[in-house]
Amino acid sequence: MTAPSPAGYLIRGAAGGDLDAIAEFEIEIARVSFSDEAIVDPALHRRRVSGALGKPGEIMLVAVARTAAGEATEPVAGAAPGTLAGWAWMSPRTNSLTGARYGNFRSLAVADIPDRSRVGELLLAAVLQAAADADLSQLTGKVHAGNLGMRALYRKFDFQAAHITMERRLPPGGPAS
Repeated sequence: MTAPSPAGYLIRGAAGGDLDAIAEFEIEIARVSFSDEAIVDPALHRRRVSGALGKPGEIMLVAVARTAAGEATEPVAGAAPGTLAGWAWMSPRTNSLTGARYGNFRSLAVADIPDRSRVGELLLAAVLQAAADADLSQLTGKVHAGNLGMRALYRKFDFQAAHITMERRLPPGGPAS
């Protein structure tokens, strides 16, 4: 999928040459979501994404800055050439009880750039369009409670909270009495 955007970014399918940058985005997502318990091994994230790249139904998109001629060759402001502005990933799933096909929204991350909010919007809009094109019935995704930016982006695109996961950490030896 390749779609020009009005904001000077090109949204295109992720490719093998993007894996190092995508692994860094995945590490940042892990840090936001899991704090001190985040898995930050770039090789692990690279392998995980590489294993899904090109699989049927996987929607893996990147945002890159465009030149005035429309080519996706300009670096993101303040970043080295070839740096991606953002990344999004959605996997197809089937509800085992109803047979309904839906999308599991796995990742969305954007570089710390001035257009960060707009790039996130462009990526999420492209994922929603790809999900509609694939005749998926809905899109689901998890977000860390403290990730206010992603929660706001979900709300902007009419996502509704459906489930809330509660957790409690137990000290060694069990809960305090």
